Amino acid sequence: MVDINKAIVSRLKKDGKKFEVLVDPDKALNFKKNKDMNIEDVIAYPGIYHDVRRGNAIPENELQIMFGTTDTYKIAKKILNEGELQFTTEQRRNFVENKKKEIADLISRRSINPQTNTPHPPQRILNAIEKSGVNIDPLIDAEIQVSKVAETLKPLLPIKFQRVVIKITIPPQYGAKTYPFLKRTIGKFDEQWLNDGSLQVTLEIPAGIQDEVFKKIGDATKGNFKSEIIKKVDL
Repeated sequence: MVDINKAIVSRLKKDGKKFEVLVDPDKALNFKKNKDMNIEDVIAYPGIYHDVRRGNAIPENELQIMFGTTDTYKIAKKILNEGELQFTTEQRRNFVENKKKEIADLISRRSINPQTNTPHPPQRILNAIEKSGVNIDPLIDAEIQVSKVAETLKPLLPIKFQRVVIKITIPPQYGAKTYPFLKRTIGKFDEQWLNDGSLQVTLEIPAGIQDEVFKKIGDATKGNFKSEIIKKVDL
């Protein structure tokens, strides 16, 4: 259920007129990012208005002319997909801050500082984002914004996007225990069970998570594993 007191306006301008619907801010944002959501769970009240705050509801004959239907949910979906969300200043600031953190984490995990061959901590990247003044759009997926933000940060931070190919050999007594973690964390990789029961895997991972992967494998094997960097690929 959507709390009307916390709802915001989604607005579509069409043929010089405004068409508005009240929506839950978080659910509406997720809906616009193409997540699988029921429109009925997003809108606060099934009504279409020229001005929600003044209660100027639109008669059905006008909706039929403008949208070819009087179905409130179909029209609300169109307003959400094609219109703009009218966030409060505080809501937009919170969404932007969350998006910055998401982007900083992605950059940290996928890149390294070429001067030290280690990843930049997310907080360092966040500080550089703030200093650079780069525009972060809270409505655009973080994946899409990573490249633009990283390029903007390069005058402030040395950044190199890199993937590494690593061969890891895990002793027999730890293979079965470590395998689920590798599947969950890495996904696809080349694997081979050796004659002595050891598990040998070849992984291709973002350079920024190399230490994290080694630490988790080390924890699972009590440090009893071998690793070899096969190659590094600059992106």
